[in-house]
Amino acid sequence: MTSKSGRHFLQIPGPSNVPDRVLHAIGHPTIDHRGPKFKKISEEVLLGVRRIFKTSGPVIIFPTSGTGAWEASLLNTLSPGDKVLMFETGHFATLWYKMAIKFGLEVDFVPTNWRHGVDPQIVEEKLRQDTEHKIKSVNIVHNETSTGVASRVDEVRAAIDRAKHPALFMVDTISSLGSIDYRHEEWKVDVTVGCSQKGLMLPPGLGFNAISDKALAASKNNGFVRHFWDWNDMLKANETFFYPSTPCTNLLFGLREAILMLEEEGLDNVFARHARFGEATRRAVRAWGLEVLCEEPLEYSGVLTAVLMPEGKSADALRKVILDNFNMSLGNGLGKIADKVFRIGHLGDLNELTLLGTLAGVEMGLELGGIKHNKGGVDAAMRYLCETAA
Repeated sequence: MTSKSGRHFLQIPGPSNVPDRVLHAIGHPTIDHRGPKFKKISEEVLLGVRRIFKTSGPVIIFPTSGTGAWEASLLNTLSPGDKVLMFETGHFATLWYKMAIKFGLEVDFVPTNWRHGVDPQIVEEKLRQDTEHKIKSVNIVHNETSTGVASRVDEVRAAIDRAKHPALFMVDTISSLGSIDYRHEEWKVDVTVGCSQKGLMLPPGLGFNAISDKALAASKNNGFVRHFWDWNDMLKANETFFYPSTPCTNLLFGLREAILMLEEEGLDNVFARHARFGEATRRAVRAWGLEVLCEEPLEYSGVLTAVLMPEGKSADALRKVILDNFNMSLGNGLGKIADKVFRIGHLGDLNELTLLGTLAGVEMGLELGGIKHNKGGVDAAMRYLCETAA
């Protein structure tokens, strides 16, 4: 195998690049997870992560991927046979739906063409029709990682309120947390699901549930049996900043550093940076004569851009050309858009030059892959970045 000079460009929409500061923090020698030094670190993390979710309430940290955090959200709040309203906004929304079905929940799964987010009007209509309040939860994905479509969480919350419905509101922020503006408490979300390896710039291994008082009350009387995923066991141990089982101690060192980095830049600045890089990427795509998968400008994602291939062309073949020639990984199409799109990740620890290098790799790949396109996508992105430079 031939060694390639330079660094690998990891431009998938997560796991994202881990910055040196976080890597060095994770490399701290292992310490006693029952000792006073760990307690201090745990306190900083458990309180600091609330600021990232924008909540004054508890955030539970599980040693898991986002899938485990999904599971915890369902098992702590619902009971077998409960009805849940979900939306087929993409591959990951579909996986959460399939999980709910496995647990014996009745799911009203609203179909979409994967090019739009959750329609707040449909949420309101569904809840108004549910006069017996059989729907116990509305579950949506904020940023659908498979499509680059970001649903409008605040508008969905407003729709639930207009319908005067008591359903819980659960939101998956697995790929949006730390990248797109999100307000757990202000938007009255009951359970927010998150994980470590996207906007928080960590390796996989931490899953989050930010919970409201309403969700916590539901967990006291719901019908699912759980042990590892039990919020109440975690919250009791977290009162003294410890955990009921062994936590991912070194990842918590990294999380503390990631929180510091996000707050040093300022969360609003982080969100503005992601939005700006998303717009630069879309301008490049349009200049190439290609099509962005997301059709609604209000739902454009700052985390990633999914790009539709021309009819009859393979996205996976293009990704291979780019990987083989330029040592860059792009996201593949998932589910029913497999091989039809490639996904450019522009989240986490990146700047203008990283983004322009990424777009240059794509433009050269289009040329080498024999994909009909216009020149000048990188130039279009560069002009926009210059026009919007601070």
